[in-house]
Amino acid sequence: MPGPSTLSNLIEFFWRDGFSRIHEIQLEHRKKYGKIFKSRFGPQLVVSIADRGLVAEVLRAEGVAPQRANMESWHEYRDMRGRSNGLISAEGEDWLNMRSVLRQLIMRPRDVAVFSDDVNEVVDDLVTRVCALRAQESDGTTVLNVNDLFFKYAMEGVASILYECRLGCLETNVPQKTQDYIGALNLMFSSFKTTMYAGAIPKWLRPIIPKPWEEFCNSWDGLFKFSMIHVDKRFSDIKAQLQRGEEVKGGLLTHLLVTREMSIEEIYANVTEMLLAGVDTVGFIFLSNGHLPTSVKLNFPLHASQTKGSGTADDGMWRRRRRFGSLEAVCQKFLRLFPVLPGNGRIIQDDLVVGGYFIPKGTQLALCHYSTSLEEENFSDALEFQPQRWVRKDASDRVDNFGSIPFGYGIRSCVGRRIAELEMHLALIRLIQKFRIEVSPVTTEVKAKTHGLLCPSAPINLRFVDREN
Repeated sequence: MPGPSTLSNLIEFFWRDGFSRIHEIQLEHRKKYGKIFKSRFGPQLVVSIADRGLVAEVLRAEGVAPQRANMESWHEYRDMRGRSNGLISAEGEDWLNMRSVLRQLIMRPRDVAVFSDDVNEVVDDLVTRVCALRAQESDGTTVLNVNDLFFKYAMEGVASILYECRLGCLETNVPQKTQDYIGALNLMFSSFKTTMYAGAIPKWLRPIIPKPWEEFCNSWDGLFKFSMIHVDKRFSDIKAQLQRGEEVKGGLLTHLLVTREMSIEEIYANVTEMLLAGVDTVGFIFLSNGHLPTSVKLNFPLHASQTKGSGTADDGMWRRRRRFGSLEAVCQKFLRLFPVLPGNGRIIQDDLVVGGYFIPKGTQLALCHYSTSLEEENFSDALEFQPQRWVRKDASDRVDNFGSIPFGYGIRSCVGRRIAELEMHLALIRLIQKFRIEVSPVTTEVKAKTHGLLCPSAPINLRFVDREN
């Protein structure tokens, strides 16, 4: 099997900062080595799959509990601290049990629809914050560094579902505990380069270069601490209600704490991992907008007549996909051009033959989603903004293409997909109703970088101009 040498990989990633250009390296290696190639990172052998058909072959061959790759550092931290694994990091029977519980709560559109009122309250605050921020600029329309704004919206929205409370992310003065969480999250991203390929960095080097591993552990300490505070508070409130003989009502967290279908440690782990994943995913999806000609994309046939309604659970607006086919098409287009996860990892559990090569059990695979999403053979005019290719003609018209699967595929697909879509759709509908959104003239070209996920390499500045009607 072709592929770069170990030496060239070391130079590329450790000397030329390839960790921040994984998406670009995918394209380069696909062009140079073909649809399937191998790489070595220290003792790790990774086989990369950069072809739609071969990706489909691998994913369709998976068993009932597929195993993720690059999770060694997560598992080591949890073993060291005595923490449980959540749905993202768990494997095997533990993962299956957790998924069966959460599947009933957040993996079906009709279940997530009940959270639309809570998310709409967060969208209210987002719109208010946009108005406050643009009022600070001389033109009265520009919001500088929407990166920060959208991350805070994502965090507030996900937390309103997971913790059943508000964190104050969109307030003028963000509460200190919330600031501490944001700091832990930023620390997590800063340690990505070390942890993403932990297997390539021997443990014996940690005493010599201790900072990366210490920062990784400190960031997880902060994330878990934040979740435990909110879970424990809700648990205390529930016990007080029961003691008073009151009926206990609530959402996701309340259900988990009352039914005890998971242990308290598993609840801590799951809400921690889901908040982390939700903030990353929704925040980066919004920021991917900044890489496209905004005046074109956000006005692609999405006019006030198509975005009527309150977006509440009673209105059911976000669920009636056919009314908002254009909106969903635009979101799909964002995710194809800028997949939040540029690649996905698997440890294959059985011997496999892919692309004419024998790949033994236990081999780590890298599925190159960024590369496949930009292949002309998968999408004609691949770099063009054509949302209409995703619009369904009717309920029987499906647009399935393994060239672009931003939320994964099959049983190990993204557990928070419906929550992310709810936050995305409700915020976009409300923003488009109120504003015409344009790239600010003060924004220079912003390239993508890989920072665990695909994200902008610099601040994005947008103009929010009031619509006349």
